[in-house]
Amino acid sequence: MIGRIAGVILHRAADHVLIDVRGVGYLVHVSDRTAAALPKVGEACALYTDLLVREDLLQLFGFTTLLEKEWHRLLTGVQGIGAKASLAILGTLGAEGLGRAIALGDWNAVRRAPGVGPKLAQRVVLELKDRAPSVMALGGALTVDAGLPGADAVIEAPAAPRAAAAPAAPSSAAATSDALSALGNLGYGPSEAAAAVAEAAAADPAATTPALIRAALRLLAPKG
Repeated sequence: MIGRIAGVILHRAADHVLIDVRGVGYLVHVSDRTAAALPKVGEACALYTDLLVREDLLQLFGFTTLLEKEWHRLLTGVQGIGAKASLAILGTLGAEGLGRAIALGDWNAVRRAPGVGPKLAQRVVLELKDRAPSVMALGGALTVDAGLPGADAVIEAPAAPRAAAAPAAPSSAAATSDALSALGNLGYGPSEAAAAVAEAAAADPAATTPALIRAALRLLAPKG
């Protein structure tokens, strides 16, 4: 299975990119959010990939982070969500935004994705709500950038990717992960901690770990 691809962009469009790897062009489908973040034609890029294999079809889907790839894997496990719908959701919300929406039960946010109706959005939230805390908690480790080492090789996905081998994770994902860990150590359950951290992060996406913890604790404090 091809888990990562690095090369030079030959062509880019709103929903896919053609990457030259040692003379072979790989067409990789991406979300519009990922497409907008890719460099110009002629420049090097790297993406984590998921290979869809069917009887009459082979398709590569690309992601800038392992967190985004993990959400894609979970989304496509929901009945009615294919690869196209998954990319639409990730393109609309982003990996971290999706985690917050699911943790908060905000299916209306998921519904904003093109082609996703209310029933399907509700199913996504219902089926993945129990998975959101664990993925959010791993966010700091999973949100590693694909990087550009050797931009001319296709690399198989390692069994256990090491965050240390890649550039540092974006602070928001790491802060969320650390805040969830701290709340867990304080005895809060995964679901209530994830919901509180998600709400705090939604109010201040740039919040540091201490700020997220303080805000989440205020949300979790008994009301009276």
